[in-house]
Amino acid sequence: MSEVRTKAGLAKQAAAVLNNVTTAQKNEALLAMADRLVMETDSIILANGKDLQRGRDTGMSVSLQDRLALDPQRIEAMAEGLRQVAELPDPVGDVLEAFDRPNGLSIRKIRVPIGVVGMIYEARPNVTVDAAGLCLKTGNAVVLRGGSAALHTNGRIVEVLHAALADTALPPEALQIIENADRSSVDEMLKLNGLLDVVIPRGGQSLITNVVMNATVPVIETGAGVCHTFVDQSALPAMAEAIAVNAKAQRPSVCNSMETLLVHAAYGEADFARLAEALRAAGVEIRGCEQTVRRLPWAKPASEEDWGTEYNDYVLSVRVVDGLDEAMAHIRRYGTMHSECIVTEDAANAGRFLQEIDAAAVYHNASTRFTDGFEFGFGAEIGISTQKLHARGPMGLPALTSTKFKITGSGQVRG
Repeated sequence: MSEVRTKAGLAKQAAAVLNNVTTAQKNEALLAMADRLVMETDSIILANGKDLQRGRDTGMSVSLQDRLALDPQRIEAMAEGLRQVAELPDPVGDVLEAFDRPNGLSIRKIRVPIGVVGMIYEARPNVTVDAAGLCLKTGNAVVLRGGSAALHTNGRIVEVLHAALADTALPPEALQIIENADRSSVDEMLKLNGLLDVVIPRGGQSLITNVVMNATVPVIETGAGVCHTFVDQSALPAMAEAIAVNAKAQRPSVCNSMETLLVHAAYGEADFARLAEALRAAGVEIRGCEQTVRRLPWAKPASEEDWGTEYNDYVLSVRVVDGLDEAMAHIRRYGTMHSECIVTEDAANAGRFLQEIDAAAVYHNASTRFTDGFEFGFGAEIGISTQKLHARGPMGLPALTSTKFKITGSGQVRG
């Protein structure tokens, strides 16, 4: 039997055990995992160094190296995410509806674990910890399949978490990691109906598309982030500059970073130039439309392909638009329904943008970088869903539950 099927089977057995653990036991396990991560910081960084060296040797981009790299601060942040999840209310068992039928049946709709969650993701070791914490808190077993770029890091993290779980009421088998880095392991996971209850892909567009198009297991689609910021005519220049620089340059390798800046044609010429210079000073390469290149001779011309590209790098597409309608039309054409922002002092324009733009997160006068489970107070996130069914946006604990109807009768039969 293959590694994938064997480990999914172990996770399935562990999921049955998780049905009977208490919230207190789950929280105790999460806190033990957090403490163990911090204790093992040096060994995790040592394993991470092997992956980083391999990445450098194979020409991995600087932005992807940033996604992969761990240091004591990032490991502490992962541990803190687990602690925050432990402090959050446990949604499992929540009664969503309760009613009695005229025939005397008492019906309750409650939250229950999904069962076994399959996670397929790329070079983001923090996803290993986030997924483990969120799934275990909601009583789900999880099968992790990280990218080959983080093979040593993810393997060591799971070893650490297993050691923590060994002293708790939660079975270590509830957390599985696939070590086979060949694409065949992903393909096999996508067909494990009966063992995996859902697959969640987290990574670039090609990974997500492959999962969505080929899975027979149900999928929660987390989308690529071609995120936009529209600087309206009335935008305060200092605010627009701060938001744009943060959205693009604070951490360009992540899915909620800005990829396209749209600027109202009537926005001040000098203000536009200062904003662009601030981006250039932050190391950002600008690829612009004809008007942008005319205003910024140092900018490179943008191609049609640029408008739909998720760079995950210090590269930004910039387009000058005639107004709100043209900005929204551009977003509808090229956006990925992830995170979109308008910077404006015009309440009517802000209201229209927030109402009419179809995205998981829509901002007025704030950076798109806030689309994040930790920033939303969820402790962590399993991913950011850009689909519309079951869950949308940063997915915290409730998104990892399903529902069950519990019906109590007194001998009723249907006529």
